[in-house]
Amino acid sequence: MSSAMPPTPSTPQRSRQRLILGVLVFAQVLIWLDGTILSTAFETLTDPVRGLGATPGQLQWATGAYTLAFAGLMFTGGALGDRFGHRNTLLAGMAVFGAASAFAAYASTPGQLIAARAVMGAGAALLVPATMAVVSWTFEPEQRPAAYGTLSSFAGVGIAAGPILAGGLLAKFWWGSVFLVNVPVVLLGLGFIARYVPNSRSPQVRRLDPAGLLLSTGGLGLLAYGLIRAGQEASFTEPRVWGCTAAGIALIAAFVVTELRIAHPSFDPRLLMQRRFAAGNVTLMMVFLTMTAGSFYLAFYLQGARQYSAWDASLLGLPAALGVVVGSPIAVRLTRLTSVRLVGAIALTVASLAMGSLALFDATTPIAWYPVVMLVQGTAIGMVIAPVTGAVLGSLPLERAGAGSAVNSTLRQTGSVLGIAAGGTITSIAYRHSIEGSLTGLPDPVRQQARVSAELARHVAAATHDPALAKAADAAFIHAMHVGALWTAGFALIGVVVLVLGFRPARRTPPPAPAHPTPLATSSTAS
Repeated sequence: MSSAMPPTPSTPQRSRQRLILGVLVFAQVLIWLDGTILSTAFETLTDPVRGLGATPGQLQWATGAYTLAFAGLMFTGGALGDRFGHRNTLLAGMAVFGAASAFAAYASTPGQLIAARAVMGAGAALLVPATMAVVSWTFEPEQRPAAYGTLSSFAGVGIAAGPILAGGLLAKFWWGSVFLVNVPVVLLGLGFIARYVPNSRSPQVRRLDPAGLLLSTGGLGLLAYGLIRAGQEASFTEPRVWGCTAAGIALIAAFVVTELRIAHPSFDPRLLMQRRFAAGNVTLMMVFLTMTAGSFYLAFYLQGARQYSAWDASLLGLPAALGVVVGSPIAVRLTRLTSVRLVGAIALTVASLAMGSLALFDATTPIAWYPVVMLVQGTAIGMVIAPVTGAVLGSLPLERAGAGSAVNSTLRQTGSVLGIAAGGTITSIAYRHSIEGSLTGLPDPVRQQARVSAELARHVAAATHDPALAKAADAAFIHAMHVGALWTAGFALIGVVVLVLGFRPARRTPPPAPAHPTPLATSSTAS
């Protein structure tokens, strides 16, 4: 006897709906939080004594491996949920995530950390589509936008709160604690999910689509590798750089063609033919791209150039998390009075200006300005994520909710992958070009390490008692941050343009005029 649920969702009592949503929020916050928790530990991980002696490229991969696996396996996770039940997929995802977190905590090399982060991303890819599907089965159509908005709001909170939690842990424990803390939370989440979440499953079971999985993951992986390699080579003309980038784009194109030929694909590109759905998802992709790109250089600004501890740096970033919490419900109310287009476009423009304003910061800027900018930026981002996500997912019928959430989550994680690659690469190239003139006359080993990153340059400067090199490294990094901030602001403005054009009101066609005047109209005219 099949345990599949009927095609129309049951309607639990309101208290049970809230309980289920609370459990889903609990699980999802952990996933999104861990997407950014590593950024606060960057400075520690570059230290060969306190950390792993990781290079910027290895740090990009430690972050990118998580988001790459997350994005590449997202639609496969959705298909598994349709086949085996969404609660079962949630439980499997939480278990994989917890086990990989424990392995990451005790990694002894950057390579081990990268591998553990990739497995954590696979666990997250099982969790998120199942979460969205459970919401679709739990809430009536008119209730879903608010539920999606709640999930999106807390996703933003998790993203913003990750660095804060990491700062508190690093102030007391070793760097592995930022991952080990996940284990007890996962155990608690497993109990809640097993007890309260129903095991819904779609009446239409999607195929697992191994070809699509290989093409999408391979394409994103090669594209990310090409961009990250460009930062290491400080050039886009190297064969490995443009070759991998071109191959990645080709595989992604092949993935889209392959999915279009499948009757019921796991990732359905046909949904992107709907203007509002496509525009909203591209906008969210740009938002997540800008957030991850900015997080890469801001961690090094506070803990490197400004010499703040991990805890102090996390406190300075706290207003960003508070801003997301405040901005999301405000945006939901405003969109009821105006429109998603107006609220989202204004908010994302403000976020872009806040990101670009970091190009005015240097090593002597009064630090009080930093939390102000973070508050404005976080509030504006919260006012974009919640209403836009609710609009794009709430516009789909129930039978397309699983496919729509897979597209939405995949594109957001694609934005995160590209943000890590682009943010790290832009700042790495700008840093290497800026510091090159200060390395003349230094021994080759010193020059090679100083070119890699400002962190390694400071270590070399301390070992060789060369304060001039440390000062040059700080100046080169500040210049690189300015370049990165302007690029990040530009990416956000692209999202504004897409949102404004894609969410424009549909044109109303006036009714056709009558071919001949009616007798009444003729009589009135004559009189």
